[in-house]
Amino acid sequence: MSISLAQNDPEVNEILKQELQRQQSSLTLIPSENYPSKAVLEVEGSVLIDKYAEGYPGRRHYQGCKFMDEIEELAISRAKKIFKAEHVNVQAHSGTQANIAVYQALLKPGDTILSLSLSHGGHLSHGNRSTLPHTHYRIVNYGVDRESETFNYEEIQAIAENCHPQLIIVGTSAYPRAIDYSHWRRIADEVGAYLMADVAHIIGLIVTGLHPDPIPYANVVTTTTHKTLRGPRGGVIICRQNLASRIDRAIFPGTQGGPFMHTIAAKAVCFQEAQRLEFKEYQQQIVSNAKALAKSLREDGLRLVSGGTDTHLILVDLSKKSLTGDKAATILEEAGIVVNKNSIPFDPQPPSITSGIRPGTPALTTRGMGEPEMQLIGKWINKILSSPEDRTLRKKMRSWVRELCQQFPIYEDLK
Repeated sequence: MSISLAQNDPEVNEILKQELQRQQSSLTLIPSENYPSKAVLEVEGSVLIDKYAEGYPGRRHYQGCKFMDEIEELAISRAKKIFKAEHVNVQAHSGTQANIAVYQALLKPGDTILSLSLSHGGHLSHGNRSTLPHTHYRIVNYGVDRESETFNYEEIQAIAENCHPQLIIVGTSAYPRAIDYSHWRRIADEVGAYLMADVAHIIGLIVTGLHPDPIPYANVVTTTTHKTLRGPRGGVIICRQNLASRIDRAIFPGTQGGPFMHTIAAKAVCFQEAQRLEFKEYQQQIVSNAKALAKSLREDGLRLVSGGTDTHLILVDLSKKSLTGDKAATILEEAGIVVNKNSIPFDPQPPSITSGIRPGTPALTTRGMGEPEMQLIGKWINKILSSPEDRTLRKKMRSWVRELCQQFPIYEDLK
């Protein structure tokens, strides 16, 4: 039991070392990725990983859960404080699990969900054709305005009045602008629908007051804990007290078995970290960095969907460059700049190819980078995308990226 990973399984150990080296020497601009604190890493790999604790504090189906109850109650109390929430469920294994549990709690099979189209910045779990929700519910999509590439609330209200949804989801994975939740509440009230806000991407901005808060307006809010919140991979459901028992039953036993207590403990740690002054300063820097990166990309000739960003991410339209998102992401990675391909509104390309990329700033901000580095990285991205066949340039750029990364290590003492 005391044998180290290197002794026990050198093959896995070597892969982990190589992945750490990849992360340390690359610029991660995927907006849904971030680096947790050493404390979060420590508790994720702790003794809590081996304990079953089906049920809820005080109502477990296993013995030996005294400290599991303490951990979960601590996570809940901290979550209620930072989210200013009436009820919080911290057991969801992921954002998608959280969303599916909400559908289970609030809807009947065949009910209508109104959600943002995936190609316009929505998420798979909101009812894409290839997902479980699509097989259980009637999915109707809204999109963004063709000219402004932002929400047109009059058009969305007209769609809602026509389809009469039982649930309206306002949630995005590639929408760079601030969201007016009060307007969404009015639309939901007009048609008698529940309102669910999926804020997985922007929760860090919300809890620090840098983005409008959906909790006063939505019946239910779902989020992840690992993006801008900088915690472990996991999900959370926030709701009003009148829905608490339905939400809890939908998680257990409705859609999950035993909770991941090591992850719940790591959530408790990140909720504590989110209460500190430096966390707000960090979130402010994320937004400043995103704006600086957007400015650099735009100045060098790239078109940004909606013209810029209010948040942590940017959506870049490459269609006029005759370059697909898939190709762009591939050649940027060769230079050590890691982004993901992404559909843009009214994209002529299929989701497997796309016409855009989606850079974001949480991970680089965690590393300590600021506006000067964003300006430089924006210029590097444009250089690569302007010369997509120049392998020599990418090789040279790779060495520049390594030099920059050495100045901003992720974990100085991990090897």
